Formats: sequence, C-alpha cells, structure tokens
Amino acid sequence: MARIEAKLAKMGLPLPRALQMPVNIQMSLPFAWVRVRGTRAFVSGHVPLNPDGTIAKPVGKVGAEVSPDEGYAAAKLVALAQLASLRTALGDLDRITAWLRIFAMVNVAPGFDQMPRIANGFSDLILELYGPDIGTHARSAVGVALPLNVPVECEAEVEVDGQTS
Repeated sequence: MARIEAKLAKMGLPLPRALQMPVNIQMSLPFAWVRVRGTRAFVSGHVPLNPDGTIAKPVGKVGAEVSPDEGYAAAKLVALAQLASLRTALGDLDRITAWLRIFAMVNVAPGFDQMPRIANGFSDLILELYGPDIGTHARSAVGVALPLNVPVECEAEVEVDGQTS
C-alpha cells in the first residue's frame, strides 16, 4: 500500500466514492474533477462527502445550522474527497510532490467571520498526511453562498511528479 493511503488507513479515514448527486437535483457537471497539465494538477471544488459519495450532513450555514466544529469536520471531509479524486487521476497519492494552493469557500451565516478556522480542517489533514515539506500550501478562505447548501467547498492546486499513472 502506498505511504499516504497507509496513513489514511491507520487514521481510520476512508476515501469516499465520487459525488453521488441527490436524486431530486437535476444539475449538469461538465468539468473534470482533476485536470492534470504537466506537473500540475488542478482540483475542482469538492464538497464534504460520506464514504458512499453522498453529501455529508449537516448542511447549512456555518454560524447558524452548522457549528464551527462541524464546519471544521466538513472541511476535513472535503480534503478526503479531493484525495479520492486525485488518487483516481494520478493512480497514487504519493505522486503529489507539493500542495501549492487551497481556496476554501465557507457557507456562512450573517456576521460569521471565522472562515480560516473552518478551512483549517482541510489544511490540518493535508499537513498531517504529507508533512510540512509537501503539505504546506498557500490558502484563502472566504464566505459565500454554496450550492446544495453545503457548509464548505474547496479547490486546490498540487504539483505532481512527471511519471504517468
């Protein structure tokens, strides 16, 4: 088993299946979850997922229906969803040589201004898995309205080695 996947297994963190859109939602998603170009992989916005690929609960605005701790946990689930997509695209999570940038979008209630605290759920997991040399990244965290009323969505850019999967 690859090094990063072994760490995930030891932590008891399964990678989820791809997003399973709710049956009552008719939405086209005409984009790639991961686009690899040269030594860069651009990761589309991912949302918190259960292991079966369904949207994780709770949903709603952080600071209202979703507590900051629940928002932090949701951001961690987003990181797992991205890792699952990266594994599919790259074949091996150990091919990631640097996490370059994370853009975190948090669905916030009026007056909630702790978006970085929520985004730390994503960053903390990546740093724990990859260590500071590979896992340290630039990051922005903003408050916005999000599709499907999810509490957090993140996109990313990573550097990968040049071998083909």
